Amino acid sequence: MLRKYYFFGGLILSVAFITLGFTSKESEKDSWFYVGDDEEIISTVPTLDESQYVNLELPYTGKSYTGFKQAIAIRESQGQYKLVNPFGYMGKYQFGMSALRSIGIKSRSEFLNNPRLQEKAFKALLSINKAQLSAEIEKFEGKIINGVKITESGILAAAHLGGAGSVKNYLHSNGKRKFKDGFGTSMKSYFKLFGGYDTSHIIPNMNAKVKLN
Repeated sequence: MLRKYYFFGGLILSVAFITLGFTSKESEKDSWFYVGDDEEIISTVPTLDESQYVNLELPYTGKSYTGFKQAIAIRESQGQYKLVNPFGYMGKYQFGMSALRSIGIKSRSEFLNNPRLQEKAFKALLSINKAQLSAEIEKFEGKIINGVKITESGILAAAHLGGAGSVKNYLHSNGKRKFKDGFGTSMKSYFKLFGGYDTSHIIPNMNAKVKLN
């Protein structure tokens, strides 16, 4: 009889030991998920007012002229009107003083502090470049040079990077006379990045000037 008690007692202790072993392991495994009686789970979600801080409905400008301007601005300055780079190029579209003088702007500070003036300056320079490169646009548009399709907007963007003369050299040499700016940006990259935008409404004007009124 006593031996039977020992047997069942030992069996109960063994089961209890094994059970405690598994409980300890599971508790340790899921301890990150355990919430005690004296604890609470705190979570936050945006309130009605907070949700208004973020506007995810960004305008889609596609390949329009507005899209072209935005793409150039992001590439040149990340859209910053008052940015001046180490080479002295300034504004949202990174103009040099020689280019500004050619369109009638003589004051550096006035240019940097006037976003409207910068937008007009960009359009005026496009008009000049389109006039200077009208023959190249007609001759090379649609052709493939160095693996990149040449388009009017790509030509105008490349001229903004390196000037109309450098664009002519590149196109007439079938891409052999390459150009890079002070940061190492190639003309080919501008033909590729900014190709296919609608710049058809830009009127060629060799003598375009900026007027605020």
